[in-house]
Parts: sequence; C-alpha cells; structure tokens
Amino acid sequence: MARPLKVLINAQMPLGGKWGGVEQFLMGLVYGLGCLTDGEEQYSLVTSPESPDWLRPLMGPNQRSVAGPRPKRGRSERVKRLLGPLRRPAGKLRYAVRRFLSGGPRGFALPQSDGFYESLGGDIIHFPFQEFTRCRLPTVYNPHDLQHLHYPQFFSEGTRAFRETVYRGGCHYAQAVAVPSSVVKSDLRQKYGLDAQKIFVIYQAPPVALYEDVPNEASDELRERFRLPDLFALFPAQTWPHKNHLRLLEAVRQVRDRNGIRLNLVCTGTKNEHWPVISQRINKLGLQTQVIFLGFVGPLKLRALFRLAQFVVFPSLFEGAGMPVIEGFHEGVAVTCSDLPALREYGGDAVLTFDPLSVESIAASLLRISGDEGLREQLRARGKERARLFTWERTGKTYRALYRKVAGVPLSEEDLHLLTSDNVG
Repeated sequence: MARPLKVLINAQMPLGGKWGGVEQFLMGLVYGLGCLTDGEEQYSLVTSPESPDWLRPLMGPNQRSVAGPRPKRGRSERVKRLLGPLRRPAGKLRYAVRRFLSGGPRGFALPQSDGFYESLGGDIIHFPFQEFTRCRLPTVYNPHDLQHLHYPQFFSEGTRAFRETVYRGGCHYAQAVAVPSSVVKSDLRQKYGLDAQKIFVIYQAPPVALYEDVPNEASDELRERFRLPDLFALFPAQTWPHKNHLRLLEAVRQVRDRNGIRLNLVCTGTKNEHWPVISQRINKLGLQTQVIFLGFVGPLKLRALFRLAQFVVFPSLFEGAGMPVIEGFHEGVAVTCSDLPALREYGGDAVLTFDPLSVESIAASLLRISGDEGLREQLRARGKERARLFTWERTGKTYRALYRKVAGVPLSEEDLHLLTSDNVG
C-alpha cells in the first residue's frame, strides 16, 4: 500500500459508565494507538454526535475524531417519549409479539451500513465493542465474551436474542475477531465454530495506567471525605448479578459472626438495576456500618482507593479478561479473586484465588489475606512484576499488527510475533 493505512474505529459508545470495562478498553486502545510513533497509520475515531470529543484527551497526533451520523428520530422515538415510564413494559410486549410473529426468539437483524462508514475513506474498520454493522470494508470485531451463553439467567430473553444475532453475525462476517484471553478464544471456537486462525488473543492493560498519578495528600482527602476506615477491602465493579456481590456480602458477614473479625468493604461502580437487591441484602445481614457503596467514581478517586485499600477482592462469576486484577497489580495492592480461567490467565501466581460459588471459600480467602501481612507483601511483589506484561503500548502495537494483516499490509517480525502469541509474555 503506497499511502498510509487508514483505520476507522467505531467509538459511538453511550457514556456514563454503562459499558464498564468495555468503555475502559476502548479508551486504552485509543491511548495505546496514539502513542505509536514508528508507523504511518492514520486512525479516524467515529464518535457519537452527542459527545464527539470524549476521547480527545487520550488521542495522539496520528488520530482524528469524526462525528457519526445522528440517529433518525422518527415515529418510534416519538412513541417512546409518549410512553414515558411505560416504555420498558411496552418494549417487552413488543419483543414478545415479534417473537410470536417470527416463530422463534430471533426478531432481530444484523445492522447494515447505509454507506456512511464507506464514505470516510478508510481501508478497514474496527468495531471494538459488542455492536457490529455489516459494511463493505474489511472488519475487525471484538465480541469480548459469551457470558449470555454461560449465565443466560442474568439476561432478558430479548437481550440474549440480540446478542446472539450481533455476536454470531459479527464473528461470522468480520475478517478477524479479537478477544482479550485464550479462554474467550476457546469459547468462540466451541460455541460458534470459528476457525482458530481467525481469532487473535490481544491482552488488555490496566485502565488506571491511563491517568495521572495521585499525590498522597489527595488520598488522605478522599479518606476523610468519604469517612473511609483505616483498613478495608476494595471491590471495583458495576452491580451486575454476575459480579457476585451477594455471596461476597455473605462471606463478610460470616467472617464477622464466626471469627469475630470486622472486615470493612468499599465498593465502587455504577449502581444499575440490580442495586436494590444488593442494598436489601446489606440491611438484612446487618452490614450497614461495614460496607460502603460509593457508586461510580472518577479515575483519580479510583486510583486513590486502590492505594488506600488493604487488598482488592474480585468475586466475579464470569470474566473474559481481568482488568480489576491487573489494576491492583499496577497500583501495588494484593489481590484475591475468583478461580476463573481468565483471571488465572491474567493473574498467574500473583493472586490468591477462591471458589466464587462458595461463601465458605470466599470467607476463608478474606480471612487469610486480611490477617497475613507477609502474604500480602508477597502478592504485591509478584503483582508488580506481572504488571509489566500488560501495557497499552503492547496492546496498541498488537492491534496495529492486526489492522495491517487484515488490510494486506506486509508484517514486520514484531507484528508476526505479537499476532502468533496466545500466551502472556
């Protein structure tokens, strides 16, 4: 290719913390690509018209922002406004009717490009989060994980049908599929029958690495502002059911009632529709003075919380990557987490693991890590060493290599090495 490779990246993501780790990944990808100065690639970030500049602080000189098309607000939008609070039940009824008429749980079609993406002059396009649109450009797609097939009870029937349509379709039509772990790669091969040669494992890096350092005085101010206890465990996650807050709360209660140890827990993350269930469980277990839910916090506050925490606990039931784990590594704090394949892949020997389905196992891990300073120091040292394996520069270089491959650009030896390694390091 005589001219520089032009890559389009779909960044039309609704903001506000809804997308959690996927939003953090997109930000890190932009940052990692923007740091690359040894290539001629040009990146156009297609952003939402409502927030066209949200990625600008992370962009490099090889990147520009392009506002995507405004959604057409026709009759359906007017109906939604008129329905007001009845919108959600009406949507469920609409889906049920569509399912009945279609004879099954489909009722969805893979979106088709109306020519907008093709008009931007790109050579390839990357859909880095779960939404996908068929277009005439060679495509890279990130399905991230197939949680809806492992824990269907955490999703509505409509959401499962939507995911199956978009995920399967995106994986089928894309020229390359990128995933954050070899665990997800195996899942895609087993569940969707994808060819292994089409799937590329590209490890993610800690989102906290994107932000400026936190001075000690800022951490002290945060402790005073939120009246944080001297010792606490940190659990950073949205209140999704699969994050397993309920069993963690049971384990904290068990440590108190059986062992006489008052363990404090600080939780961050957007409070979504599952939050009322968690709130009720806190009250039922009498943990109101031991558990603090701060909700969504900004990146600098989050970094300060990592620094203040005695250790990080991550009891998730399902993960495709391990961002909170490597965030703990990056911030120099010990980590205990679920014994899941993806978390083992990211955490290695630098984490203390437990069975996330067992309150007894979670409680035992909390007791051990909270009461053993030597263990915490050992985990911190291992984590610091392991954190060096996960950088946004490496992530950016690997995605650049994948873009080159999909576009038919000759690959360097480094490109080939990055694309053929499914193992950390």
